Amino acid sequence: MAEMEVKSGGGHKKGPGVKKGKKLSTRVDLTPMCDLGFLLITFFIFTTTMSQPTAMNLMMPKDTDKPDETNKVKESGALTIMLGKGNVVYYYFGLDPTKMQTTGYKDVRKIILEKKKNTPADDFFVTIKPDKDATYKNAVDMLDEMSINDVHRYAMIDPTKDEYTLITMTEQAGGVH
Repeated sequence: MAEMEVKSGGGHKKGPGVKKGKKLSTRVDLTPMCDLGFLLITFFIFTTTMSQPTAMNLMMPKDTDKPDETNKVKESGALTIMLGKGNVVYYYFGLDPTKMQTTGYKDVRKIILEKKKNTPADDFFVTIKPDKDATYKNAVDMLDEMSINDVHRYAMIDPTKDEYTLITMTEQAGGVH
């Protein structure tokens, strides 16, 4: 509570018969403010919802007795997507990286959906190969595309030396640094 402290001002008078007024000082007790602060902190802690961690469901391969059969991919159903620097996406159909084409992230969905539409569901397989210069965000965006486009068969592996050489030559020819 606010309280008034009265102090007598024992000083000199100016002029004969002049009385000097008493100096009053105020002092505010801030103890109730601490209580109010703790009540507000408690209120906000109890009413705030904590952010929920977000996770992506990954499609894991099924265990079989024949491990050689689980890794086989038909060339007609293969789509390889390589992530380079500068938000450039390199892709090719089948198993021949010399037929590589480039695109951006805006057109990747169209390429995936077109390949998925023209390929039997059991044969369609996407291989994602992030380059050493690709960003983490681009890799996560590509995994999101797999989830959005309902692609159940995909893998993320490193590019081969030949693919990396092709990516480097394409980046140098295109002026990407």
